[in-house]
Amino acid sequence: MTTNSEEPKFLFDPYLDWTENEGIPTVEDFGVDLTKVETAPWPRLGADGAFVHLKGRGDFLAVFVIDIEPGGATDPQQHLYEEVFYVLEGHGSTTVESHDGQTHSFEWGPKSLFALPLNAKYQHFNGSGSTRARLSSTNNLPMVMNVFRNEDFIFANDARFPEREGDDNYFAGEGDFIPKKPGRHMWETNFVPDLSQFKLVKWKKRGAGGSNIMFVLADGTMHAHSSEMPVGTYKKAHRHGADFHVSCITGTGYSLLWYDDDEEFVRVDWEHGVVFAPPDGMYHQHFNASKEPARYLAIALGGLRYPTLAEKRAVFMGMDVNVRDGGAQIEYEDQDPRIHKTYLEALSQTGAESRMGEFIDEAPFLEDLAS
Repeated sequence: MTTNSEEPKFLFDPYLDWTENEGIPTVEDFGVDLTKVETAPWPRLGADGAFVHLKGRGDFLAVFVIDIEPGGATDPQQHLYEEVFYVLEGHGSTTVESHDGQTHSFEWGPKSLFALPLNAKYQHFNGSGSTRARLSSTNNLPMVMNVFRNEDFIFANDARFPEREGDDNYFAGEGDFIPKKPGRHMWETNFVPDLSQFKLVKWKKRGAGGSNIMFVLADGTMHAHSSEMPVGTYKKAHRHGADFHVSCITGTGYSLLWYDDDEEFVRVDWEHGVVFAPPDGMYHQHFNASKEPARYLAIALGGLRYPTLAEKRAVFMGMDVNVRDGGAQIEYEDQDPRIHKTYLEALSQTGAESRMGEFIDEAPFLEDLAS
């Protein structure tokens, strides 16, 4: 019930209202370099932080950037939303308390990936006395806050979820491989020490010798997968709903994005730390322009174990199926000719050689570039 001095809520977003009250910077853009985001003291966390809201983030997810000062630590945390952490820079450790009071600790470094069991008590520590540690948290707090609209329920809830804690070795960087089929193979764990070195599995249907693994992290509804493109290659275009947050792990390159009726492409150039989220239904295609394999991480709500949404179930069933057959992927032979020309131009700038000749007749493009 409102008083005479209060404006009745109308088209209200509880999450955005909460972020405003937290008093730290908010960055909004199509793509963001998380290594350059400015942070400020965040009393709730006991560290510095910032909110990052990507244009294609959809209704469910957001990114936090967290800075831990040299020799510092966050305050102990506990909350009823899920997070997937990625270490942008620095070395440190995280301590997690399970439902029975047992403590698990693991050490992380640059390019570590981890998630914590839902509503577990935890704390992050910076292991360096001279340099900061910077982490990104991709999380579903927008969904949780907009549904429950109650901070005590989210941040002061004693509920425990022992079924999500997994085996003890999941906190040590070990895990279980769950074979399905190319593009759907899963690795279940809570912690990946170095995502840049994690062994991926070939996925021929997504194009040009690429490889992939799907993660099940802390038995959560948050999805994560990593894919890699060999030198001189790029993936096939596809599309899906909003919220897949894509960030570069190794190499450099770019992505092109477009809708069916667009005359021009939107281009996002990326290197380590850059994250973007393709908007709902927007085709996008990833290109390795560097002299080393390019690997990226994608995080979303709803994964192979728990799709959560009908839209996500359709994505995982049709992500490597031709659009002509009811899927979401454009085959190389059907793509706009400008796409390959742009790629060869990009390689000419970096000195990398194209290896796409096995999949595309490059002769007309090379003749055009030489003229």
